[in-house]
Amino acid sequence: MFANMTNGLDFQSKALVLRADRQRIIASNIANADTPGYVGRDINFKEAMNTAMGGNSLSLTPSAPTGGTADGTTHARHIALQSTMGSLGASPLDYTTQIQPAMDGNSVDLDRERANFVDNSVRYEATLRFINGQSKAILSAIQGQ
Repeated sequence: MFANMTNGLDFQSKALVLRADRQRIIASNIANADTPGYVGRDINFKEAMNTAMGGNSLSLTPSAPTGGTADGTTHARHIALQSTMGSLGASPLDYTTQIQPAMDGNSVDLDRERANFVDNSVRYEATLRFINGQSKAILSAIQGQ
């Protein structure tokens, strides 16, 4: 019975962790907007949630960009990006699509990244509010109010 009440919280808590990780990745993209050769990264949220909830997913290993290597670097001397999503399974990082090519090979579109940052922040806040409301409802049910 109690497990049925907390299933929604479990889903929302995993979504919250993914939103926090996505926020970090978007912030990294924004910070590297002027880095020559930097390839922007992002999370396919639907695949990541499917994986976090134990569902099957097609592929969570990103393919290498043109001229890149399988571990996500674009040069042999680059350090591979480490995911912070160890608790949620494999790293579901994808490369962002480059809409307007840059002369230096950087694929980060600052306007799109800022919009993604704000959108993700709003969704993170909504998830927090949902968890708070659900927790208060469970607490009031336990207390008999």
